[in-house]
Amino acid sequence: MSSNRDSPDTVLVVDFGGQYCHLIARRVRDNGVYSEIVPSDITPAELDRMRAESNVKGIILSGGPSSIYENGAPRLDERIISSGVPVLGICYGHQLLASMLGGNVVQAKTKEYGSALATVKKRSGVLAGMSDKEDVWMSHGDTVLSVPEEMEVMAVTDNCPVAAFGHKSMPVFGVQWHPEVVHTRNGDLIFKSFLFDVCKCRRMWDASRTVPKYIEEIREFICESRAIMALSGGVDSSTAAVLASRAIGNRLTAVFVDNGLMREDEAQSIKGMAERLGVSLVFVDAGAKFLGELKGVTDPEQKRKIIGREFIRSFEQEAKRLGADYLIQGTIYPDRIESGHSKKSSVIKTHHNVGGLPTGIKFKGIVEPLKDLYKDEVRKVAISLGIPQDMVYRQPFPGPGLAVRVIGDVTEEKLAILRKADAIVTAVLSRSDFKDRLWQYFAVFPGIRSTGVKGDSRAYGYVITIRAVESREAMTASFAEIDWNVLRRISTMITNQIPEVVRVTYDITDKPPGTIEWE
Repeated sequence: MSSNRDSPDTVLVVDFGGQYCHLIARRVRDNGVYSEIVPSDITPAELDRMRAESNVKGIILSGGPSSIYENGAPRLDERIISSGVPVLGICYGHQLLASMLGGNVVQAKTKEYGSALATVKKRSGVLAGMSDKEDVWMSHGDTVLSVPEEMEVMAVTDNCPVAAFGHKSMPVFGVQWHPEVVHTRNGDLIFKSFLFDVCKCRRMWDASRTVPKYIEEIREFICESRAIMALSGGVDSSTAAVLASRAIGNRLTAVFVDNGLMREDEAQSIKGMAERLGVSLVFVDAGAKFLGELKGVTDPEQKRKIIGREFIRSFEQEAKRLGADYLIQGTIYPDRIESGHSKKSSVIKTHHNVGGLPTGIKFKGIVEPLKDLYKDEVRKVAISLGIPQDMVYRQPFPGPGLAVRVIGDVTEEKLAILRKADAIVTAVLSRSDFKDRLWQYFAVFPGIRSTGVKGDSRAYGYVITIRAVESREAMTASFAEIDWNVLRRISTMITNQIPEVVRVTYDITDKPPGTIEWE
């Protein structure tokens, strides 16, 4: 079947429900090859359609939380394996491939979790260029004990007799470990071997080169209608606003809804940004409405859904006034991922602009031009559009605002305290020598009180937590090892300048197991 030579070479990542699925997709793109995540129940007909529309050169099966022996565990149509498209299985995908091809897979007596040493027995195929011994990262319960004659064992570990295999006559491979995580020392070598040696992919993917395509897609979707842009001031919505402005010109109006949950001086800052972007802006003061709806609500998912609903209602009202039929949002790939965009994926947290949207939306359509991009890819697009650097690398801010940084019920008092604390954290860290390696930094109001001493007297006040992380794409993150003197300065400023606060803590949790935001 012929493929579209104008499209970039594509590798499909089959999602079996693991969060690492999306790291796999990201690593493929890092190598200049476009990746697209597809559900595990993809049919041969759907694969054929995708091959006709784009240059599908390979398929990667992700890991996942299931055992292949569980009732309802995700499977794969056998015809996809024999389609002639090269296949690489990782973790669950490795076990599933082995089982489908006649191997013996069992529930292991000893589960492997963490670092392991793999002995590479055959340095070819996806293991070309590997050393005799490789540090790898494991996370599995089921284990492949043996494979049939048509397959060969390519690597082993102490607890895994078939840690990697290759088929002798088909371009089908499996690895038990996770090459997509940084803990696997030479994981990228596996991707390079699969992409370029096995699949014969070309390095064609660069998000910034797709700007004309995004502009044309917006223009075709909206036609001669008017649209409003949900502008938050972050790089995602700012980039989407510039793309939409170039697509439909003065038929676009940016709308900023102040939900009362913004950072200090945020509203004024966003007004200035709209001017710099050359986008017409409508300012909506809806703080009282949002806070009224959030009164007494403590569950973070309910908060997000309420905020998503109220945002849409505000946008609908402005759209009706302006005669706009379409809403444009800066939704990006991680938003859809964490909101559970596939059947087998778990919902980590509902994003207010994805899973938090209410039913019965009064728009002809919602346009999300960046929905398939990761944050760093969005930044590349932003730079190519000429968006100023300070806006491109502006601190990410959650759509629900401070509501998901105030743990528990949201009140004016808590928001006022958090705004002051967050401003101090931002002021100190934004001027630090290491600010460029920080992905995100902010203050959290945990909603607890603690005993302290102020002015030689006992004080009973609030706790503030500082959160700062390093990351590449927000799918994983490491807490930042900030200089203690800097943390001490922030702590002293917060407790001195905010009378209600008596204690400051620092969050040293990576993602996973935590998320970047607390809620």
